[in-house]
Amino acid sequence: MTKTKNHTDIKRDGWIDRILPAGVRPYAYLMRLDRPIGIWLLLLPSWWGIVLAAGGGTGINGFVLSHLLLFGAGAVIMRGAGCVINDLWDRDLDKAVTRTKGRPLAAGTVQPWQALMFLAVLLALGLWILLQMSLVTVLLGILAVPLIAVYPLMKRWTWWPQAFLGITFNFGALMGWSAINHTLGLAALALYAAGFFWTLGYDTVYAHQDKEDDMMAGIKSTALAFGEQSKAYVSGFYGMTMILLLAGFMLAGAGLLSILVLLLAGAHLIWQMQRWQMNDPENTLAMFRSNRAFGLLVVLAALL
Repeated sequence: MTKTKNHTDIKRDGWIDRILPAGVRPYAYLMRLDRPIGIWLLLLPSWWGIVLAAGGGTGINGFVLSHLLLFGAGAVIMRGAGCVINDLWDRDLDKAVTRTKGRPLAAGTVQPWQALMFLAVLLALGLWILLQMSLVTVLLGILAVPLIAVYPLMKRWTWWPQAFLGITFNFGALMGWSAINHTLGLAALALYAAGFFWTLGYDTVYAHQDKEDDMMAGIKSTALAFGEQSKAYVSGFYGMTMILLLAGFMLAGAGLLSILVLLLAGAHLIWQMQRWQMNDPENTLAMFRSNRAFGLLVVLAALL
């Protein structure tokens, strides 16, 4: 039996309400700064690419470290920009979903014209960061922007919006690699493909929080398409993630210790599938968030 939802996107009395001025708080919520898991999931594939391109931890110098920090700042800004775009498209749909009806645009605490101005500022900051990098990285970053803009529409058009998110969200793997090596290679492409299947898996898990509301609102998702077979599908996606990560690491010349830690990351995915209760929204959210640990384990494997 599906449990009654008692969680929403916005939980008051957190650090945003305690620290930030009242006029700034709606924009912090609009960027989802109170829920940094999205920042991590956007950032980590780029760190995979950067560290592997550098040859592991021993190759980290000032240049590489500066790019790790630049990508960190870029992930905060561009994840925020993506959230603003998403909420501009979805402000009417969000009103019909329990978890999202408190979002600033849906609730009216931020007006669309204000969100557009804020989005322009975020995109300008993102462009400034991007222009610090190699030409290949700049071109990849520009290529990703139209994908970010149209992603929110996918849930209206296809049962596979999670696949489009995977295509969009993992450009960081290519950009991180090219920022260090000024080109692309098979290892980078393998990391990108691994990230695609990882996103397809974890975002299917995430979508199970909203499946009842989504059906009523006419929103499509892989959670609804797969139904009770979702765990089998997600397990398959995670399996492909590991196969492609192993291929990418081997192409990058990773050693035995690195591969062993990568297998530990794979064990985390198995644990996640064993623990996931797809009809329990709170458990589903916890399993989704646990993917940060997986991504960090992959970073550790790259460092070794």
